[in-house]
Amino acid sequence: MAEAQQGPRARYREQTRAEIKEVALRQLADGGVAALALTRIAREMGLSGPALYRYFASRDDLLSALIRDAYDDAAAAIGVAAATAEDRAPRERLHVLAAAYRDWAIAEPHRYLLIQGSPVPGYVAPADTLERARAVLGPFLPVFAGGSPGAGVASVVDRMAAWLETDAGVGSWVAGYAPDAAGDGGASAGALAGVLLAWAQLHGAVGLEVAGQFAGMGHDGKTLLAAQTGMLADAFGLE
Repeated sequence: MAEAQQGPRARYREQTRAEIKEVALRQLADGGVAALALTRIAREMGLSGPALYRYFASRDDLLSALIRDAYDDAAAAIGVAAATAEDRAPRERLHVLAAAYRDWAIAEPHRYLLIQGSPVPGYVAPADTLERARAVLGPFLPVFAGGSPGAGVASVVDRMAAWLETDAGVGSWVAGYAPDAAGDGGASAGALAGVLLAWAQLHGAVGLEVAGQFAGMGHDGKTLLAAQTGMLADAFGLE
């Protein structure tokens, strides 16, 4: 009986939280994190300030919810791409995943910048965002696990091997996405090195494009990303 009575209240609470996040996302799209203001959100929704704080305790609480959602949606997009390409050769899979990463960022630039842009002064992300961030990059791990890293990336592979020895959580992350590499230190380190370099290249190319830095340069960001992805595949011997 009590659950039945609380059901509608719980649904209303979730609907209101979702509406608050929608308004917050519009503010982000208009002016970035600096434009995010709970008082403006309350005013737009016809709520009092104290009423809004019943749904989000602070601006940081709201930011955390938006960041979690952004990571989850990005991970879902990458996951769909990984599923459609799982039977393809590693090099082609890498290109598919890189393109999916870019496509999501271009479609959701304000959300991409929220999770990959400049840190918000004074804000500390909750611990669970680490797993969400790893979910975005996880599908890249099996692509690199079967590669043959060349001399040019050997130093990165060595550093990743050292990381694996000191952080059991990283090993679990690799094993969860690339089970064939579990227990194989070389394959796991190679997979981690590939993902680290892929992330750096993706964020570099995609972040510049999303921020409008390529304007007036006469090229499509897709072209640059494809070239970088091809060079990364070469560095790891992906066929």
